[in-house]
Amino acid sequence: MPWWSWMILGAVLLGAELLVVDAAFYLVFLGVAAAITGAAVLLGMGMELWVQWLLFGSLSLIAMVTFRQRVYQRLRGNTPDYGDGLGGEIIRLASDLPAGSHCRHELRGSMWTVINRSPNDIPANTEVSITEVQGLNLVIK
Repeated sequence: MPWWSWMILGAVLLGAELLVVDAAFYLVFLGVAAAITGAAVLLGMGMELWVQWLLFGSLSLIAMVTFRQRVYQRLRGNTPDYGDGLGGEIIRLASDLPAGSHCRHELRGSMWTVINRSPNDIPANTEVSITEVQGLNLVIK
């Protein structure tokens, strides 16, 4: 395979990780391995096609096993996990919320949809407890 094919593959994999897919930092290492393989071919290391693919696979696997967890934790390890952390938290509703209805509410700097799953209407300025988090929806009862 020509060196430029490896470089294009590396660019596509890096672009897919950054722009299209949130693949949890796997495609970055595949893209880097493709670029390194392309650089090795460019530098004149005469390699058969199967050796190029073996180099690409080996570099990908070694990079992922060695560096992925450390890099991922450094870049994304400090983000809060809202899926588990908001259950049981108390919020004060700014507007009336009829039974079975929903409204918007700001919590921790983000706008959430609050869904009233109780059989009773909830008046404005009432403190309610979050019973469940479903995506960006906060369920109260």
